[in-house]
Amino acid sequence: MRWYVSIGTVLVAGMLAGGDVAGIAAPGPQGQTGSRYAAEKEATVDVELVLAVDVSYSMDMDELAIQREGYAQAIISKEFLQALKAGPNGKIAVTYFEWAASTDQKIIIPWRLIDGPETADAVANEIMKTPIRRASRTSISGAINFAMPLFEENNYRGLRRVIDISGDGPNNNGPPVTMARDAALEKGIIINGLPIMVKEPSYSTMDIDNLDYYYEDCVIGGPGSFVVTIKDRDKFKEAIRTKLLMEVAGRQPPGSVVPAASQSREPRVNCLIGEKIWQDRWGR
Repeated sequence: MRWYVSIGTVLVAGMLAGGDVAGIAAPGPQGQTGSRYAAEKEATVDVELVLAVDVSYSMDMDELAIQREGYAQAIISKEFLQALKAGPNGKIAVTYFEWAASTDQKIIIPWRLIDGPETADAVANEIMKTPIRRASRTSISGAINFAMPLFEENNYRGLRRVIDISGDGPNNNGPPVTMARDAALEKGIIINGLPIMVKEPSYSTMDIDNLDYYYEDCVIGGPGSFVVTIKDRDKFKEAIRTKLLMEVAGRQPPGSVVPAASQSREPRVNCLIGEKIWQDRWGR
């Protein structure tokens, strides 16, 4: 079940459902003490978290810089580290990549273990030292399809597997986003969203009204999936921190809670709206 939480200008959807997902690591046999079991136990984390960050041209350089700083500052924040330690294992695995077109994804941070201030500082520093880039097109489906096999390529076993997607526009390149979303959900992967709505919709950037509805109805999914919408540039970093806290510890920010609409209803926004806009403007 999804839940939506409203916090001022930041719309938050969902509270993570602890443990109600596929991929929960089974305990070792009773009495097993060998090094193999110790190594397996060491690799168990509370969440395997993929941070998929939009760097399409519709994002201006200031937004890209604030986005980077937001993730780096959130990871080293006192609130994040407290949430980390409150988990059953007290550690998570995270990887961070940037995306644009369906064939344009770049891993900035390969899988890293975060289990305290030192490892959090190392990841934050690595995020900040990488040069900022921009690229063409917006393929949320490409980001999801790129993210899925990353879970099979690491040495961790998470109680939850989460893809966290940020972006400021709808899918306009690659397969339909709902196909990629459904493929991830079949694997027991949760998808959360960070739609960025700090600018007025523009013809030149292919922005749409109600991008938050688009993310809620076409992008996110899985037990406890949620959306944190950024509508105020000054709230950018706060929203990123809120989102990471929810993903790590399943905490619910303060605010009024209303039940999510049924997943069986029709989407409020056409899930192919990005592709339609692109076709109408450029005929390809």
